[in-house]
Amino acid sequence: MTIIENAPSAAPAAVQLAPAVRITNGRLPSWSPWALLAASLAIAAAVFGVIAAGGGGFSVVGTLVVGILLYLVLIGVTSTLVEGRRKATDRVVTALVSTAFGIAMIPLASVAYTALQNGVAGLSAEFFSHSMRNVVGEGGGALHAIMGTVLITLAAAVISIPIGLLTSIYLVEYGRGRLARGITFLVDVMTGIPSIVAGLFIYALFALLIGPGIRIGLMGALSLAVLMIPVVVRSSEEMLRLVPNELREASFALGVPKWLTILKVVLPTSMAGIVTGVTLSIARVIGETAPLLVTAGFTASMNYSLTDGRMMSLPVFVYTQYMNQGIPAEAYVNRAWAAALVLILIVMVLNLVARLVAKYFAPAKIR
Repeated sequence: MTIIENAPSAAPAAVQLAPAVRITNGRLPSWSPWALLAASLAIAAAVFGVIAAGGGGFSVVGTLVVGILLYLVLIGVTSTLVEGRRKATDRVVTALVSTAFGIAMIPLASVAYTALQNGVAGLSAEFFSHSMRNVVGEGGGALHAIMGTVLITLAAAVISIPIGLLTSIYLVEYGRGRLARGITFLVDVMTGIPSIVAGLFIYALFALLIGPGIRIGLMGALSLAVLMIPVVVRSSEEMLRLVPNELREASFALGVPKWLTILKVVLPTSMAGIVTGVTLSIARVIGETAPLLVTAGFTASMNYSLTDGRMMSLPVFVYTQYMNQGIPAEAYVNRAWAAALVLILIVMVLNLVARLVAKYFAPAKIR
C-alpha cells in the first residue's frame, strides 16, 4: 500500500510587503493658502505702489481685487499640481465663497462703525431720561421714542404671534386642499409687500371706520403686525415640519388626541426654532419707518397710550431729527445718530436672544 503524503509548500524566502500608504501624501500644508494669499496681496500692493510712485494714487480696492484674483490663480495651479484637479476645484470654490462673504461684511461693518463713531457723541443720561418736549436746539432726549418703539412693537407681537403660529399649525397639521394652498399663496404675497403699503392699508382702514387724519400708536402696531404675520407663519411652519412624524405616531398610538399631541409633543419639540423665528421677525419690523410715519405720526411728548394721540418711535425720531434740523444743526444730527445706534443695539440684543434660545432650548437640551 502506497501512502502519498502532500509535502507542505515551501514558504517564500522573503515576504514582500506593500509600501505604506500615507494619508498626507499629495496635500498642501495647512499654512500654504494663507502664505499664497499674503504673497498675492504683497505682489498686488507692490504693483500699485509702483503706479502710485509714478504719479497716481495708491488704490486699496484695486490692490484687494488684483490680489484676490492672483490668489485664485495661484491656489488653483498649485493645488492642481500637488493635490489634483478635484481638490483644486474645492479650494478655488472655497476662496470664492470666502471672498463673497468678505464683500457682504463690508457694508455691514461700515454701517456699524459709522453708527458707533457718530452715535456715541449723542449718548448721555439726558438722552435716555428726557423727551423733546419744549426742547429747541441742544438738550433733550429720546425717551418718548424708546418707549413708543417698545409699546408699538410689543403690541404688534401680541397681535401677530398668535395669528401666525395658529396659521402655521393649521397648514402643517390640518391644512389640505385648495384652502391650504390659497393661504400659502397669500402668505407668500404678504411676505413681499412693501412696508409703506401696510401702513397705507391700516391708515385707509381707520379712515373708513373712524375718520381721516387720525394717527395713534395702535395703528402703527397693526401695520407692523401685517408685516410680522407672514414671517412668523413661514418660520413656524418650517420648524413644525422638522418635527419627526414618528413622535406624532407614537403619541397617537398611546391614544392621545391630535390637539393634545400638538400641544404637548409638536410645539415643545419645535419651540426653540419658533422662538428664534419670532424674535427675528420682531427685529425685522422694529426698524420700519414708513408705516409708522403714516399711522403713528410723530410727537415731542411722552405718550404711554396706544389709543390716544400720536406716538413717537425710534426710526421716526431718527428721520425727523435729521430732516428737520434746527440751530445748532450738530445737536439734531447727534441725536439722530444716537437714536440710530440705540436701535441697532436693540436689534443686536434681539438677535443674541434668538441665538441663545436656539442654543439652550433645542430639543437635545430638553431633559
